[in-house]
Amino acid sequence: MTMMRMATERQGGTADEAGMAGTTGMGRMPVGAALLAGPVLMAGYGVARLVGRAVGDYGPGAWWSVAHLLFLAGVLAFVPVFLGLRRLAGERGGGRVAGEVAAWTGLLGAAAVVVQAVIDLTAGFVSADKEAMSEMFDRVQGVPGVMPLVYTVVPMLFWLGLLALVTLLAFLRRDLVRAWTPILVLAGTVAMAVSLDLLPVGALCLAVALLPVRRGLSG
Repeated sequence: MTMMRMATERQGGTADEAGMAGTTGMGRMPVGAALLAGPVLMAGYGVARLVGRAVGDYGPGAWWSVAHLLFLAGVLAFVPVFLGLRRLAGERGGGRVAGEVAAWTGLLGAAAVVVQAVIDLTAGFVSADKEAMSEMFDRVQGVPGVMPLVYTVVPMLFWLGLLALVTLLAFLRRDLVRAWTPILVLAGTVAMAVSLDLLPVGALCLAVALLPVRRGLSG
């Protein structure tokens, strides 16, 4: 994730663009705030999940609901990030096209993850116990197309789009996006894919990776 605007030679226009990037987003959440909120909320999801499992009360129950509400909020926080940062690739040419493709790929993945989180929350609310919740998941996931669209293939586009966007901006905005930003984003993504127990670690990688971007947007 990365970045502010074009080059120093356009500083007059850059200030205007930075204002746009800093305020673009769903619910008018500033991009800078979303860059912080997204990883923090995802880390909260990971911590709530670990605590719930440790006390033997994870799914269904309070810890399940809290964890998935945090996860849902974290994914939604990345919507203004994608919408705002896509502008930083430039207003025309190949950079703009690549930025749009990366951003909308991530947003498509985010939509799938939101649906997944809503299903998980609903299952937690209506199920009396783990067996009932498992049966509900089996019914939902047994519907043709649900697994790839909501759980396996399309959700990965969220991470692919995020990684593609920060990699693109690392090349186009080297003054704002560090070369190691995509590496940390990839590391965080891999950590979360390896084990959900590593969610806090993966979220920390994202937070560290995006910190310079947030500073650049507010600078």
